[in-house]
Amino acid sequence: MARVLVLTGDAAEELDSMYPIFRLREGGHEAVVAAPTTRPVHLVVHDFEPGWDAYTEKPGHLLPVDLAFADVDPGAFDALVIPGGRAPEYLRTDPDVARVVTHFFERDLPVGTICHGAQIPAALGLLRGRTTAAFPPLKADMELAGATFADAPDVVDGAMVSCRGWPDLPEWSRAFLRVLEKAGPGRAGR
Repeated sequence: MARVLVLTGDAAEELDSMYPIFRLREGGHEAVVAAPTTRPVHLVVHDFEPGWDAYTEKPGHLLPVDLAFADVDPGAFDALVIPGGRAPEYLRTDPDVARVVTHFFERDLPVGTICHGAQIPAALGLLRGRTTAAFPPLKADMELAGATFADAPDVVDGAMVSCRGWPDLPEWSRAFLRVLEKAGPGRAGR
């Protein structure tokens, strides 16, 4: 089965993080969580409530971390997942995140982005010429990064699978698992 790296940090959205981790493990894959350090990260819960023009944020669960970004050997993984929330906003400036994410894009390995997770490859110039979904208010950001924005729950562009946010996770998960299967899981280090 595949080894899948999940990049996250404090203020990552809880469903964006936990749902793919559990879904991958349920499918027999190994989901390895990486963050700036190995201490557990504080997840947040984003929700849409009446009377608010933007989503709300509440504290969520702690997520155990397996590896610090600096210790990640991307060649040891078959695929990458980047959850959303506020974490991608600051993770996109981390040089080790750039090293890891670029590895997967350069080798056309499966990459899944959820919600604000697309901010990381966008900031690295890796979405130029691609079609991606993201949280809809990020449409202009994706287009400025050279991507075509798609307002859909399961956008597949080659080995990249993206979605708008946690309400899309059932569709996104099915699409990501199909791409992972097609890529031939278990070929880490190629």
